[in-house]
Amino acid sequence: MSARIVVIGAGIGGLTAAALLARAGYRVTVLESQVYPGGSAGTFFHKGYRFDAGATVAGGFQPNGPHAVIGRLLDLDWKVRAHDPAWVVHLPDRVVPLCQDNQAVVDAFPKTARFWETQTRLAAMGWSLSAQGLPWLPTSAAELGQLFKVALRNLPGDLELAPYAFMSAYQWLQMSRLTDDPAFVRFIDAQLLISSQTTSRGANAIYSATALDLARQGVYHAPGGMGGIAEVLVEKIEALGGEVLTRQRVTRVNVRDGRAVSVTTKKGDEFPCDFLLANLTPWSLDALLGDDSPPGLRRETATRAPGWGAFVLHLGVRADALPADLPDHHQFIESMEGALGETRSVFMSMSPLWDSSRAPAGHRAVTVTTHTRVQPWWDVLQSDPAAYGALKDEYADKMLTHIERAIPGFRAAIALNMPGTPVTYEFYTGRHLGMVGGFPQTSLFRVRTPLTGIANTRLVGDSIFPGQSTAGVSLGALRVAQDVMRRLPVDNRNEE
Repeated sequence: MSARIVVIGAGIGGLTAAALLARAGYRVTVLESQVYPGGSAGTFFHKGYRFDAGATVAGGFQPNGPHAVIGRLLDLDWKVRAHDPAWVVHLPDRVVPLCQDNQAVVDAFPKTARFWETQTRLAAMGWSLSAQGLPWLPTSAAELGQLFKVALRNLPGDLELAPYAFMSAYQWLQMSRLTDDPAFVRFIDAQLLISSQTTSRGANAIYSATALDLARQGVYHAPGGMGGIAEVLVEKIEALGGEVLTRQRVTRVNVRDGRAVSVTTKKGDEFPCDFLLANLTPWSLDALLGDDSPPGLRRETATRAPGWGAFVLHLGVRADALPADLPDHHQFIESMEGALGETRSVFMSMSPLWDSSRAPAGHRAVTVTTHTRVQPWWDVLQSDPAAYGALKDEYADKMLTHIERAIPGFRAAIALNMPGTPVTYEFYTGRHLGMVGGFPQTSLFRVRTPLTGIANTRLVGDSIFPGQSTAGVSLGALRVAQDVMRRLPVDNRNEE
């Protein structure tokens, strides 16, 4: 009988790995605590609206993009529609639409043309390497051999990439003599914060080149919201004989002789496994393992700094109060100074006019987010619940003020307003402290690999390189699925 794979969490990374393994002949079970798949890239219903839970834009569907590669492997029809401009950036002194030809950006920052030429070349190599299944950092002899094959296949292009592997995006800007333009640095920082969870001084240059390419390669809407991507994967898993079970919150990973042998859910059900994939943060996996958590994972969760969280507004907005030609996605930068996030930078996505399933007639579903630190929300909630409510109102007011400045009349058009904090995300997604988006992508040589310290258990999702975005977690899932196939033959199972 086929080996059994259990996947904890129906996020895009977990579902992608599950579908690839089901296609290879494994018996796959995905366990999801919520009533819908997708995790932080899911879509939920409320009062006639379909709101995106977290992620609101998806990229990587271009030829040789991660979703296109996965689509070919699984024979999928994603049913997505491209949206151009990808989004519009509202800086204090200018408005810059990010279109696939990138011309508006060059027009807004005329001295940057050569920078974008280099970025385009680096990103093209990055996309090519990712499409070939580059396993970074390699964790086994097999992955090291795969890495060398990919590297040799791409010479001499790899040589152009090499210097950028050791520099930050800011050093790249310095080398390009662009750091004397504070508006352009602010523009780049704002894009990198949403795509790599850090700004130019922290983000690795190679990673940044690919992250900055998202708009040029195009962003896409899925019918019904971001959850539509997850639903396509669920349908494929089930068609291949696997199962995706919702309302199954895993409460324990059971370990014997250093291997995961089963998981137990809140309902008391036990699911045996020959290999376990955890679409979780390291902290969440550590909690499920309890005393069986390996020393390395315990050290990591005790010492690793928490990632970003999000403060979100889920809004129902009257469509007739908005300009008819208004693009669906916007980024608002409040000032040229100060740290980004915490309402100095706000991202807004509106459901497309063509998708009538997303909102009641005459309305649009809108998601507005800003980066925020997670722990302060828990601290204020514990010490003073009234102050917690006041802080939510303060953040919401600041965010709506930014939007109103660019889109007059927006605030008056709001028919429904639901704020959410990292506490909200933790409740609905189970992510430790409500962290979203994965870890900042700084040094390429200190990235988080899928290894957990348990021989037959791997992390998948935005905690592992390349992290953030549905495209990023799909690449991580492809790597993890290949690792499982190498280590566990499809017809090899542990008898109970």
